[in-house]
Amino acid sequence: MSGFEGSYLGASDKISAKAIMECKICWTPYDPAEGDDTRQVLPGTPFLDLPEDWTCPGCSAPKAQFLVREDPGAESAAVMEEMARRVAALEADFREIFNAKMRDVPMVNHALHVAAVGFQPWEGGFLGVLVAPWFMNLVLLPAETRPVLGAGEKEVIAFPSGEYEFLHNAREMVGPYLACSLFSPMGDFTSQLQAVDVARAVMAELFRSENRAGTDRAADIRAAREAELAPPAPEVEATPSRRKLISGGLAG
Repeated sequence: MSGFEGSYLGASDKISAKAIMECKICWTPYDPAEGDDTRQVLPGTPFLDLPEDWTCPGCSAPKAQFLVREDPGAESAAVMEEMARRVAALEADFREIFNAKMRDVPMVNHALHVAAVGFQPWEGGFLGVLVAPWFMNLVLLPAETRPVLGAGEKEVIAFPSGEYEFLHNAREMVGPYLACSLFSPMGDFTSQLQAVDVARAVMAELFRSENRAGTDRAADIRAAREAELAPPAPEVEATPSRRKLISGGLAG
């Protein structure tokens, strides 16, 4: 991919696939949503994917003469890059905990490994599920503007499916985070795939308001969670159902 001299010193990694470019010679725009009929470039083709010999439809200037006029995808690209960085730090931090402290603990399920599942931007931070060989937690990596409480302090956070109790904590690599316990220990999960499937189900059901009626029961949270992990009878599904993951009392 060739550079373009008018913006970011030609650094092609600074623009997104949605960037609308503009010729600095004749001000003809290139909008990836429209493509370029003159060269049979299909709509949806990013500027950086144009052929190397593509030239301005207005004055035949080369690609290098184009400036960034606007970039609707730049902000979202930056957000996703930040999420990837913080989630990678989260995984690295808990892998270190496993290797340093948990590897030989009897409660550890060695069929599992640390994995961040289903993370997505939420209220300026990033929300998802962290699977580890000894727990599964709903985790919020908070926005910088969110008040940070001391380790062990509780905060109730509302979602469409109900209200959930999170504990504040912090680690060296990931920094502050909030965690809501879903499963611990993890002995009844038989594979990483099963654990990841359950984590994805949690993220799906978390935002469904029809689950709210089932999350208003606080007295039997622990009993319901233990019932979900009890060895099933042959006719009962082995993996907790999506409905039961939320309405079975995981929200407090």
